[in-house]
Amino acid sequence: MSSSFDWSTPKKPIIALSPMADMTDSAFCRIAKRHGAPVVFREMISAEGLVHGSEKSLKMGKFEEEERPLIQQLFGADPASMAEAVRMIDEAYSPDGFDINMGCPVYKIVSNFNGAALMRDPQLAAALIKAMSSATAKPVSVKIRLGWSDPGECLEFVKVLEAAGAALITIHGRTKAQGYSGTADWEMVGRAARNVSIPVLCNGDVHSPEAAVKALDVSQCDGLLIARGALGNPWIFPQIDAALAGKPIVMPTLAERIDTVRDHGTLHAELHDGDMVSFRKHLTWYFKGMAGAKALRDKMMRISAISELHAVLGEYLSAYGTGTTNTAPADE
Repeated sequence: MSSSFDWSTPKKPIIALSPMADMTDSAFCRIAKRHGAPVVFREMISAEGLVHGSEKSLKMGKFEEEERPLIQQLFGADPASMAEAVRMIDEAYSPDGFDINMGCPVYKIVSNFNGAALMRDPQLAAALIKAMSSATAKPVSVKIRLGWSDPGECLEFVKVLEAAGAALITIHGRTKAQGYSGTADWEMVGRAARNVSIPVLCNGDVHSPEAAVKALDVSQCDGLLIARGALGNPWIFPQIDAALAGKPIVMPTLAERIDTVRDHGTLHAELHDGDMVSFRKHLTWYFKGMAGAKALRDKMMRISAISELHAVLGEYLSAYGTGTTNTAPADE
């Protein structure tokens, strides 16, 4: 069972792994935790899928104890379905908290009035928070964007979320209209954060420990939610800790990188019944910009079994590993 958790529990600033569809499954969250991620958010689950008996949706909520504290994100637009989904996940697995996706800009999500579309209906957004909070004693948080098209929409919207009972808000520093283009506006995130008394996490463009320090300085938020900056790079968590403490940032050696990929691959194979095709997307991130990455990528895109992964990694380490230098040099 879950230990008592609220958002005053993690040390400040809160540095957490962001929920990312098809990426932050149990295997990746365990790797992030093993590298020092204080809190992890699991990939979003459809509330409608849960309440209509989807075994796949329910299975997505399963996790290992080492992943705690773990926050399960849900998406949906019907208060009754969201409340029932919370009850189902709570009874089956008891995560440490729940998060509502009100920030996803993808068409197939917003077209059903999920994700970022909820920012266009503050009354419904509030109803979702109230319904979910009534179904669990766990904290309910919300992930949003700056707005649908106007980056100032978040300034009033966050007040609605707090009044409805949200325990924490994460704000991605772009509008839905921007998608992932342009740059995240950390200053606007900070302005919104100052409109509420609950913790606010800044999200967007935190791809390095240096960026993490700057994002916290500009936004003055209570912490950060790390998304793409953690893909293929679970070392970002201890690196951020070091940067915030004014200590040297340590890069992983190539041998350490490959050991982590082996561990991740093994966990992934166990979780997905040996299927390694779905692991290929992680491999492109782990070796992005590395020496020989193109030839390596060609081999990795043909991997379908864990034994094949080990073989390719062994060949790469033999070709580029020195045992003493940090990472292989990047391709020219």
